[in-house]
Amino acid sequence: MYRSLATYLERLEREGELVRVKVPVSTEYEIAEITDRLSKTPGGGPALLFEQTGSDFPVVTNMMGSDRRMALALGVERLEEIGERIDSLLKQATTPPDGLWGKLKMLPLLAEVSRWMPRTRKGRGAAQEVVWQGDEVDLTKLPILKCWPCDGGRFVTLPMVNTIDPETGIRNVGMYRMQLFDRNTTGMHWHLHKTGARHYEAYKRLGRKMPVTVALGGDPAYTYAATAPMPDNMDEYLLAGFLRRKPVTLVKSLTNDIFIPEDCDFVIEGYVDPAEEKVVEGPFGDHTGFYSLTDRYPRLHVTAITHRRAAVWPATIVGVPPQEDAYIAKATERIFLAPIRLAVQPEVRDLWMPTAGTAHNLAVVSIDHRYEGQARKVAQGLWGAGQMMFNKYLMVTSSACDIRSLDSLAALIRRVDPVRDIHFGEGVLDVLDHATATCGYGGKAFLDASRIDPATPEPKITLPRSYEPVGGVQLVNTAFVERWSTLVLYADRDCYDEVDVPAYLERNNLRGIHFVLLFDYRAAGFMNDEDLLWLAAANTDPGRDLSLWEGSLILDARSKRPGVGKNPARFPNIVTSIPETIHRVDERWSEYGLGELVPSPSRRYRKLWLSDEAQW
Repeated sequence: MYRSLATYLERLEREGELVRVKVPVSTEYEIAEITDRLSKTPGGGPALLFEQTGSDFPVVTNMMGSDRRMALALGVERLEEIGERIDSLLKQATTPPDGLWGKLKMLPLLAEVSRWMPRTRKGRGAAQEVVWQGDEVDLTKLPILKCWPCDGGRFVTLPMVNTIDPETGIRNVGMYRMQLFDRNTTGMHWHLHKTGARHYEAYKRLGRKMPVTVALGGDPAYTYAATAPMPDNMDEYLLAGFLRRKPVTLVKSLTNDIFIPEDCDFVIEGYVDPAEEKVVEGPFGDHTGFYSLTDRYPRLHVTAITHRRAAVWPATIVGVPPQEDAYIAKATERIFLAPIRLAVQPEVRDLWMPTAGTAHNLAVVSIDHRYEGQARKVAQGLWGAGQMMFNKYLMVTSSACDIRSLDSLAALIRRVDPVRDIHFGEGVLDVLDHATATCGYGGKAFLDASRIDPATPEPKITLPRSYEPVGGVQLVNTAFVERWSTLVLYADRDCYDEVDVPAYLERNNLRGIHFVLLFDYRAAGFMNDEDLLWLAAANTDPGRDLSLWEGSLILDARSKRPGVGKNPARFPNIVTSIPETIHRVDERWSEYGLGELVPSPSRRYRKLWLSDEAQW
């Protein structure tokens, strides 16, 4: 579909979706701050091509950071087209052929599928036009970004990490960040639950070094496929071939036996030695909006670097949502809905993961509701399915509800009975979830709204004219009560102090409100609806931070004092730029050619910054 990343960028420029920044910029903080500002503008802002980066290579960011660019990246006008193709394909594949004629009708389907299969060829590809080996290997010559001030170093953020299962020979392509350590080593951040980590453990059992080849750039369909929640042991390049309606052509790496797309921009080859002690990696300003904490991960030893002669370095910036990853997640919703129906829950009609949930914290599904307990069955099934196992808060509605309509959701939530409709569980969570006491494991909750009729009368709530401070609650926000039956409270002291929310509700006769959210005093007065939802989901473990009082569900979304009670041992800070970077970008804005000054989001979010002794 696209012969190279440059070809895709040319298409974006013709479509008015890309802006070139022609003046010199720093790969340390400056590119991230510029990208963060524009990616948070309505619609996601433009893709950005930074032409002067202090290296031989330009850097592109936000290349899939809008609905339009995501569709262009995958070669469609509407992302729904891909879901419709998959739905049609699966219907054909799951319909038993009837007799000889039925079997013959299946042949075109088999022929079509065979056309997507990746193909290998001999010789070198465009990605291997320039070769650095031996003493020439030098990762510091690449424009690898350092995005945020507390990052542990520079990170490769859009790598397609290719590994092979040593026992089955099946390939996996995953996206795992890589921290630059020196000219020929990086960290390899694959989580315990990821396929790359499973391959690592297999090589460790066998006592063998693990070959790894990392590709960057090329057709953006490759990059998307590396992020997609493919079933284990299914080839991501098959998905890429399906998306681009053209097979991926692979060539062999120069220093190992792993095959990679011949038309990528960069290739980093090497190995991980499972016999080596793991190394400290991080922190990293992550897509959760918080710094992921330091931990020990394998070290990648680089044996070769190859690239196109006119290569472009692709990077993504993650942090407080929304960012580019929100649009990638939206594509995944549409593309993988049909497989979820087929393989996991056939009654699921739609799936929505709000941007504020950073892909795994929040999800809403609608189902064809037919019997008692069906919503619980769906929730349990989804929590055991692929990357949906990381979901923390889930709402289940009937198919009559348009789950992307906030008015429709609000009509249900105003009629919720928290005692009857909220259900709790425990299970696997994302390793990046900082609110849990046990890494990768914690509480879950789902709201069963599948039986609620939005036409039934809703409870009436009467609010007092004034509020008496009590129980450590100083400020109250009633803006969400009428629409969402939700009261927002702010503690009047530091996050370490105990706050008695039931006492406050009792004293002020605040009954009948379904949800009560408690935040740090730092959050008062400047956070919008999306901010509050993001912080409430990110900063809580449902098993520890949810409690019921007189029919109201209280959620404690304050920052947690590390190591106290059931709190996590370490609690990270929010991801923001430092004032020096903000000031520098403000001063240079007219040089960039990006139009009217866009204020830094970090000016707002730094109000949530924890003191040094409160974090980590």
